[in-house]
Amino acid sequence: MSQPLVASTPLSSVTPSTSLQTHQQWLEQAVQLARENRQQGGRPFAALLVRDGQLVASAVNGIHLDGDPTRHAELEALRKASQCGPLAGAIVYASGHPCPMCLGALVMNGIAAVYYAFDNADAAPFGFDSTAAYQKLGLPLAPQPLPLIKLSVSMTAADLYGSEPQSHDHE
Repeated sequence: MSQPLVASTPLSSVTPSTSLQTHQQWLEQAVQLARENRQQGGRPFAALLVRDGQLVASAVNGIHLDGDPTRHAELEALRKASQCGPLAGAIVYASGHPCPMCLGALVMNGIAAVYYAFDNADAAPFGFDSTAAYQKLGLPLAPQPLPLIKLSVSMTAADLYGSEPQSHDHE
């Protein structure tokens, strides 16, 4: 049996100046944005990029718009935020655990931490799971390349991803 892709990280070791409540609020906003994207025909993924407690960029998965497979929410947020200055030290709030492509971009741009709502196990029954991609690339997440923190949100994975199982790769 394979190892879990995410190990927990104590919140106090990530951003001591930001309260858990603030992280929770940002993450709830990302999940609501992801739900809206799904309701509008997109995939159920969204990301917010926050620096110094200020929203710099918000984005949703845009693959459905033009078929571009790189239009994942995290990458879209990075693209938008890069127009506003350096990204190092920013925090990303994502509806789902980042796929390998997104995680690589987050690490390369100096993102300090990622808070997310649903992991691969949550997403797998609905066809949104990047476990196979991590395994094919041989990318274990222990030790983690940056803090990846899963927080509970007010909706369930079924609320976000839909009750009908799908056949998709993550994002």
